[in-house]
Amino acid sequence: MIKRNNLFINIFIGFFAALFITASANPAPAWQNDIPLEQALVLAGGETTNPREYDPATTHGSGDKLIYSGLVSFDPNLNLTPDLAERWKVSSDGTVYTFYLRSNAKFHNGRAVTAQDVLYSWERAVSPELASDTALTYLSDIVGVREMAAGQADHISGLQVIDDLTLQVTIDAPKPYFALKLTYPTSFVVDKNNVEKGGEWFREPNGTGPYQLIEWTSFERIVYQANQDFYLGAPSIPYVILNLYAGDPQRLYESGEVDITGAYSIERFLDPTEQLHNELLSGVELCTSYVFFDTTRPPFDDVNVRKAFSMAFNRQQYIDIVMGGHALPAVGIYPPGLPGFSYDLKGLPYDPAQARELLKASKYGGAQGLPPIVYTNGGIGSTISADVSAMAEMWQKNLGVTITVENIEPNFYFDQIYAGNHGQLFQGGWCADYPDPENFADVLFHTGSNQNSGGYSNPALDALLEQARVEQDVTARIALYQQAEQMIVDDAPVLFTTHPLSYQLVKPYIKGYIFTPIDIPIERYMWLEGK
Repeated sequence: MIKRNNLFINIFIGFFAALFITASANPAPAWQNDIPLEQALVLAGGETTNPREYDPATTHGSGDKLIYSGLVSFDPNLNLTPDLAERWKVSSDGTVYTFYLRSNAKFHNGRAVTAQDVLYSWERAVSPELASDTALTYLSDIVGVREMAAGQADHISGLQVIDDLTLQVTIDAPKPYFALKLTYPTSFVVDKNNVEKGGEWFREPNGTGPYQLIEWTSFERIVYQANQDFYLGAPSIPYVILNLYAGDPQRLYESGEVDITGAYSIERFLDPTEQLHNELLSGVELCTSYVFFDTTRPPFDDVNVRKAFSMAFNRQQYIDIVMGGHALPAVGIYPPGLPGFSYDLKGLPYDPAQARELLKASKYGGAQGLPPIVYTNGGIGSTISADVSAMAEMWQKNLGVTITVENIEPNFYFDQIYAGNHGQLFQGGWCADYPDPENFADVLFHTGSNQNSGGYSNPALDALLEQARVEQDVTARIALYQQAEQMIVDDAPVLFTTHPLSYQLVKPYIKGYIFTPIDIPIERYMWLEGK
């Protein structure tokens, strides 16, 4: 799945949705005057109709880090920092974590946060009733989580409330990355009384984060107000306003109606003579885009077919035509900047002739022996997106293979993928939740992982990844993950496509903004100066 920085995921959704909205803009509503815009960070965006995306325990994205928070977080430099927990200690054998909560941590309604709230939130997240697609990915290192998720236990045995402000967590082995996983929304704290109201409880959330939701008018706007009792200090920006479906975000930025947005007219803004050139910021995201092969179904149960489809794909042409040249080619799973990334990785080259030979060498004997192939994508109606169209054309030209494209309504795309309702090919991608190669190799390709949506299984890879999980020497650990990446590339369980680049337009009165390739609550680190 593709995950984006929380500040910009709504901007992206809004731009995507704007492509399909043809109605003329509504007159400016009266509510635009009720919050002083000089005290607000104003963004453009959209909203999903899938309620599971608003629940920290079930979201497939990076969650709402304005409203909710967890025991730990990342700062703008991606250092792991205390959050609801003011400190923690780890036992000498690396398996017992003791978290000490802040005495001044409160929910938005003023109630103190306790260790019991953390226990409730985590047990709710892994409960069979909630059926979270992500809970096991981020919490299953804790002893007893898998048993509770399977309905074999009523509680997580590895969690013990010592007192109101102390929680003891026992994991199944010493894993250097465990605390990093707790930055993901699955482990965020929710209020039991709030959640158990039922219905759309998330529209009036009682969170613990730096901002409080004070208005949500569907298809119009969402307004956050700074939490003056935030345990790390009240944010400097009093309000964050998300205008929903207000129009093209880049044009809104140019007219001064929003303060930050993603840019798509890249060449224009890269021109030093452009008036807004100095407002463009760019960075490489810790993301990798790819296409899943369902390795459990013909024809991608044959490694030669998978390799053939990969080697019939021209990455540079794809980047130049589909992405305007603004992406990096991906030949492996680790993005540049992630520990473990290596320029020495031997990827599968673009080689149509060899691709055709591999297809002939497969048990299907060539293109004529392949079964019908369906590509599943998130889209509207019968529209075929440019990226899928480009790939389909390459496979037709280089392999003589014609595929059928089916669209799934975007708001429910991930639900259907996790449920297994997809073709033999389907769109994928992953952005780092924490800066560790385990978050890519193990999470995406281990046989037992919930995120291994293509059903790929290699016992030799599993053994290597399990060894890397507990390796304490950093150099040796990275070497294991690099070995694992080469094994993944050689087996071709996915077609690697690109590492995206990020381009953001930021108004000069926005201070403290730092591009972070991993989602953090960056809004609380920023301030307005002269808006």
